[in-house]
Amino acid sequence: MPASFTLSLPDERQQIILDRLMQRGRVLAGDLAREFGTSEDTIRRDLREMASAGKCRRVYGGALPLSPAAGPLAARRAEAPERKAALGRVAATLVQPGQVVFFDAGSTNSAIVRALPAGLGVTIATNAPDIAADLVGKSGVELILIGGRVDPRSGAALGARALRDAREIRVDLAFLGACAVDAEAGVAAFDAEEAEFKRLVAERAKAVAAAVTTDKLGTAAPFLVAPVSRLTHLVVEADAPESALAPLRRAGVSVYRAERLGEATQ
Repeated sequence: MPASFTLSLPDERQQIILDRLMQRGRVLAGDLAREFGTSEDTIRRDLREMASAGKCRRVYGGALPLSPAAGPLAARRAEAPERKAALGRVAATLVQPGQVVFFDAGSTNSAIVRALPAGLGVTIATNAPDIAADLVGKSGVELILIGGRVDPRSGAALGARALRDAREIRVDLAFLGACAVDAEAGVAAFDAEEAEFKRLVAERAKAVAAAVTTDKLGTAAPFLVAPVSRLTHLVVEADAPESALAPLRRAGVSVYRAERLGEATQ
């Protein structure tokens, strides 16, 4: 296909734009306009239509692909368990004795909890019953379960009671379950109520951490949780592209790669 070409049918252009999103991640309206030999207004209209159809997320100057993390927790727990276990071993080293630590619901956060050593001497709060179940009886852990209605998709207690409980806990380190992470679009979630809870936790915690698989980097979701500048730590996989990590580092995020078992490298 030539470097510059003209497509008269919006469906043709939008399918190629979708292909570009899958291949490259972020796309820019100006670059696409030059590639297709059309105006930026035409491309912006294409991107608006694609976003309305749930195929991408509009950001300033272009678009991002939607995060793949939209499925129910039961399905996500079965995906890539070895990769999440590797992330969990690295993320668990961020937890220090004497801290009050919050764990949000999520399959990767479950892997972090399972990697915590016994006898650590920490207080752990969580709004996820499955994470709480993994911690019951674990030596060196004082467990606090945040209550409320449990959302069957996310596996998290949400709503007014959960928000009230979270406000009463002073958290040293919060592990957020991040559906999508992008340097410009921030940390985002697919559900408004879930995003509200995560936002409260992120605002009140002394430090905020997230561990994400590579497919969540450079993607978007509909509801903003926090700008990436609010992240203190981000644990990523060995194959995470430096092009996605460099702007996160510039925003002040400490990035750790799960390259070797039980070891984090910055």
